[in-house]
Amino acid sequence: MLRLSGFATSANIEQSAPRSALRLVTSPTGLNPNRNHDAYLFRGKTSDPGCQWVVTFEEHRAEAEKLFSDRGLIILPDYFSYLGEGDVIRFAPDRKAVRVLFRKEANANYFLVTERCNHLCLMCSQPPKDVDDRWLAKEILEVLPLLPSTTPFLGITGGEPTLVGEDFFKILSCARDHLPATPIHILSNGRTFKDRAFAQRYQAIGHRRLSVGIPIYSADPEVHDYVVQSKGAFDETIRGIMNLKAVGAEVEIRVVVHKQTYEGLADLSDFIFRNLTFVDHVTFMGLEITGFTRANMDKLWMDPYDYRSELRAAVQYLAAARINVSVYNHQLCLLDGSIHQYAKRSISDWKNEYADECASCTLRNRCGGFFSSSSLARSSHIAAFQ
Repeated sequence: MLRLSGFATSANIEQSAPRSALRLVTSPTGLNPNRNHDAYLFRGKTSDPGCQWVVTFEEHRAEAEKLFSDRGLIILPDYFSYLGEGDVIRFAPDRKAVRVLFRKEANANYFLVTERCNHLCLMCSQPPKDVDDRWLAKEILEVLPLLPSTTPFLGITGGEPTLVGEDFFKILSCARDHLPATPIHILSNGRTFKDRAFAQRYQAIGHRRLSVGIPIYSADPEVHDYVVQSKGAFDETIRGIMNLKAVGAEVEIRVVVHKQTYEGLADLSDFIFRNLTFVDHVTFMGLEITGFTRANMDKLWMDPYDYRSELRAAVQYLAAARINVSVYNHQLCLLDGSIHQYAKRSISDWKNEYADECASCTLRNRCGGFFSSSSLARSSHIAAFQ
C-alpha cells in the first residue's frame, strides 16, 4: 500500500505562504513550464529546469540544501520516493502537510470534490462531513491544467459531487478544455439529476467521454433507502437515471454486494432489465472495509463465497439480456467459474494487495486481489489456482 499523505521533514518556506498544488518535473524539457505550480524533483543528478520550488527526499537532503538554498525547498520522507515526473502534490506550508493528488503511473486517479453528502450509506468508505470545503473544487481547477493530455482515466468523487453546484460544472468544463480525450467518471448518488434542467446542463458541457456511476442497492425502495439511510432516495435516484439517459448521458449502475443486498440481486437484475435496460454498464462490487463499514460489520459483512450463487445468477441474467456487466473488487477463487470473464481488476493500485495464498496462483495476474483493509475480514475460502 502506498502512502498518499504525510509531512515534509523540512521546508524553507514561510508558514504564511498559501497551500499550493505542485507538478513535479525532472528536466528542462518535456512539460510546458508553469512558474506557479512546477517543482523540480531532485534525485541527486542536477538537470535543473529553474523552478522556484524544489522537492527532494531525505537521502538527498544535504546536497539539496547546498544547491537550492535560494529556492522553496521541500524535503519529503523516503516513503514518497515513488513520486515521479508529472505527478502532482499539494503542500500546505503552515503544517508542512503533503498530499499526493495525481500519479501519472496510477491505474486510476480520483479527485474528491466535497465531503458533504445527502446520504449516510451503511458502507460509505468516505463518511460525509457537513463542512465548508469549497477549497477542494478550487484546488481541482488548479490541478486539471497541469495534467498530461494523455491521462487515461480520471474519477470525480465525494461525498456527493453535484452538491457543490456551480463548481461541479466548472470542474467538468475545465476537464473538457484540458483533457478532451480522457474518460471522466463521476461517482454520484444520482438524486440531483432528478431535476431535468440539471441533467440537461450536465450533458451540455460537451465532454464526449463523461459518465456517471450511480448506485442502486435493491429493486425494493425500502431496502435501498435503508442502505443509504435516506427516505425517498430510491425514487429520486431512478428519476435521475431516467433524466440522464433522456439527454443522452452515459450511466453506470453500481451495486455493492453485502448482507443487506445479496438476497435481492436476482430481483434487482430483473428490475434493471425491465426498466433500465438502456443503461451503459452494471457493476457488482465487493465490500471495502473502511469508513462506516467498520462500524456496521454485523449488518454488512458476509463471506463473498456464501453469495456466489446469487451473484452468478444476477450476472448471467444481465449478460443474457445483452447488458454490459462486470464484477469489481472480488477474488476469482470466490467467484463461480462461469462468471470469471466478467471480473475486472478494479481496485486502485495504491490500496491493492494480495494474500499469501495468492503467491503461487496461476490466475493472479487476472485477479483483482484485495483492498488493503480486507485484513479486518477475509474469506475462509481463498485458495490458489494451480
